[in-house]
This record gives sequence, C-alpha cells and structure tokens, in this order.
Amino acid sequence: MRFDQYDTGNFYDELFEAPGVPRPGAQLLVDRIHSLSEGDILRRQAAAEQALLQMGITFNVYGADGGTERIFPFDIIPRIISGQEWKAVEAGLRQRIEALNLFIHDIYHDQHILRDGIIPRDRILSAGSYRAVCAGLNPPKDIWCHITGTDLIRDEKGSFFVLEDNLRCPSGVSYVLANRQVLKRTFPYVFHQSNVRAVVDYPSHLLETLKYLSPNMHEEPTVAVLTPGIYNSAYYEHSYLAQQMGVDLVEGSDLVVDNGFVCMRTTKGLQRVDVLYRRIDDDFLDPQVFRPDSMLGVPGLFDVYKSGRVALANAPGTGIADDKVIYAYVPRIIKYYLDQEMIIPNVQTYICEEQDDLAYVLDHLDELVVKAANESGGYGMLVGPHSTKEQQDDFTDRIRNNPRNYIAQPTLALSRAPVIVDGGFEGRHVDLRPYILYGKDIYVMPGGLTRVALKKGSLVVNSSQGGGSKDSWVLAD
Repeated sequence: MRFDQYDTGNFYDELFEAPGVPRPGAQLLVDRIHSLSEGDILRRQAAAEQALLQMGITFNVYGADGGTERIFPFDIIPRIISGQEWKAVEAGLRQRIEALNLFIHDIYHDQHILRDGIIPRDRILSAGSYRAVCAGLNPPKDIWCHITGTDLIRDEKGSFFVLEDNLRCPSGVSYVLANRQVLKRTFPYVFHQSNVRAVVDYPSHLLETLKYLSPNMHEEPTVAVLTPGIYNSAYYEHSYLAQQMGVDLVEGSDLVVDNGFVCMRTTKGLQRVDVLYRRIDDDFLDPQVFRPDSMLGVPGLFDVYKSGRVALANAPGTGIADDKVIYAYVPRIIKYYLDQEMIIPNVQTYICEEQDDLAYVLDHLDELVVKAANESGGYGMLVGPHSTKEQQDDFTDRIRNNPRNYIAQPTLALSRAPVIVDGGFEGRHVDLRPYILYGKDIYVMPGGLTRVALKKGSLVVNSSQGGGSKDSWVLAD
C-alpha cells in the first residue's frame, strides 16, 4: 500500500504538507509503509485490533442495541506532531489550566471577576454546573482542577484552537496508553528511530498528583479510584488506571464515613482513605448534599471533604469551568488573572443568551455547530451543514426555550489524517485531547488522544458517535 493516490483535499493534513510530501518527522514512517505490501499492512491492522481486544480496550454505550460493550476502533497510522509545535501547545495548556483554576477558586470565594464585570453574574449563577454548596470550599493546596482533558483542533492553516475544556471527569487516557503499547509493536523500528516522547509514565504522574493532595502528611497516603461501576461508559479506564497506579478501585458501597473519616471496607476491617480520584459526577457524590436518590456516592462524604480529612480529585464544583458558555469567556479569564494574552485561541463562539448572537445563530443554523452547555460525547449537538430542516426547526425551539443552555460556533475545516479504508488510505477528520495534571506543578502529557471521525465527511469524533482513535507521536527535539 502506498500514499500515491492519497488525497489531502482542501484540509490541513497531519501527515503530508503536500501530495506525496511528508511533514517533518514523518518521512521515516511513510517510507516504511511504502515498503510493506497491502497484505502486510492489513495484517498489522488486524493484529493491532486483536491485541486491543485481548487487552479489553472497550467502552460502553448507554441504550445501544445488541449490548453495551464495544471495542474502541483504532487505526495504526500514527499522528505525528513536531517537538517545536508541541512546545507552544504545552505552554498554552499550562496557561489555560492555571487561569481556570484561579477562576474556579475566585467564583467560590470573593467573586472578584463578577464584581469587576468581566463575566455577567447571571452567567455563573444560572450554570447547571455551578454548585452553591461549594462556596467557601478550600481544596488542598487551593487546586480544584487536578485532571483535565482539553480538546484541541486545527484549522485549514494548521493553527491549533481549543474546542472545549473537560474538567469534571475527563476520560480517554487509558486508550492513549493502550494505543501506544500496540503501536510500539506495530512499527518498532520507526517508533524507536523517530525519537517519540513517552506517555507510559502518565500513571506515575497521576499517582504523584493524587498523593500531593493528601491531608494525611504523617503516613503514606491511601489513594483509591471511585467508580460508578461496571455499567459506566469508562469503567474499563477506571479499572485500568487503578491497576496501573497500584491502588484500590472502589464503588460507593465499598466506602463509609466513620468517626469523621472516609473508610474503605476490607477483609481486615475499615481502612482510612486519604484521596479519592472520583469518576462520579458531583450530583451523585453524596446523597445528603447533592441528589438524594443517588446510590453511587457516599453519605457524609462532602462533610468529610469540607473538614479537610479527605481529598477529592477533581474538586466538587469544578464543572463551572467547562460549561460551554463560560468557555467563551476564557480569553477574558486569562487576561484577568494572569494579565496575559491567550496562547492557544478559542474558536469563535456565539452566546445564545446574548440577543445579537441569538438572532445571528437562528438565522444561520444551517452553517453553524450548536452545542448544549453541559452535554458531552457528541450529544445535544447540531452540525448545521449536515442537518435536516426538521433538525434545525427542533433546535430553533430548543434555543428559544432555553437560550442560556446553547452556544454556537462556525463549522471549521478540521484537519485530517490518513486512515486505512478498504485496502487504501483516505483522509478523516481528527481532534486531539491532551491530558493535564495539576499537582505540585503542571504536567502536560506529550500528545494525548487523537480521536478520528471514521465516517466519511463527519466532523463528530466521539466514540459514542462512531469515532475511533490513533496513537499520537510527539517527537523530541
């Protein structure tokens, strides 16, 4: 198989800067692929898929026909990012997370940014992710967003933009680690010679971040991963990360509040837990404070957290910073708290609660991407150019009935990367989700999860909507 017939189209291509001309750092990979027969490449693709199946790399889709568990689609042609490009991305992500953390702390304390009129007060108080009960909270080290997955895209010129922030329970990092494990075996020589930066140490960075939050400074802290259980869409990831860190994976029923501490039920009795990496939304954490019908959380957990006897990552209330309406204000947030210009720009965003923006959005639904403020996974979204008149009418009603819940953005020409399709190569749109850890310092995983819209022409990369993934190679200088 060769790239001779590969069409880069009118998009920025991640592997080729022009037809037949690989980008810097990609020549070795392209040469290796050209040296292989079609049968050999397809066998390697099949072997990679079999390896992921044996590793149990799955995700769950709620309400899916034919069962819930699915294998995460994977394409063996890696995405390559130069070390120079990555320096700017890393600096931009560090800047963004530092500013968002200061913003969250301010929102739940003095609210200077609201008093100074940088963000309208009602935008915060009306947000579905704002938690009034978190006012006055002081998380360990004043860090709220310990684990973040920030979605990046490139436009037709190759410039990076932040598409959205995920600061509640960002998922997908286990697929990054599994993809890398498989790709190192698929193209071992190319991988070694390309000087690809490692991602295998992410679990150790995560564990150090969690330990740093421990209120128990006199002993080795006990860390656990709190999962909603086996039916959660990311359960594989919860169990994988717990195993990689060497910590317990627990459900709410495994925990109890005893004498003012969170304890884990074990065969030897109750054991104190110092840090919980919670993969449960705020609403389900503690039925005494949030949703009273929650069977997933731990009664009394929030009081223990407020008293400083357990650390939670991420902190409750963090979701205010990944509300898609608040996203539109991040350039102002960075300027306000850091007195800096944004390094990685936002995508232009229309706020439907603003009258002028609302009028424009309703007049241009067939051109825009409309998103619900607190939905994820590709749900609650209208891709205007690919929508029907009936869908546009439906979203007109939704937006008019609840304008606070919607934003809109231009339909961008997302960059593409080659994938194997029917014995050849075709371009498919991609995004990138790097993972950022905020502990003693800020760690940015080199690369992250490249998600691929496997349906031809589709701009929706989410796994729940039929998307797949690639390994992301960030090259060392």
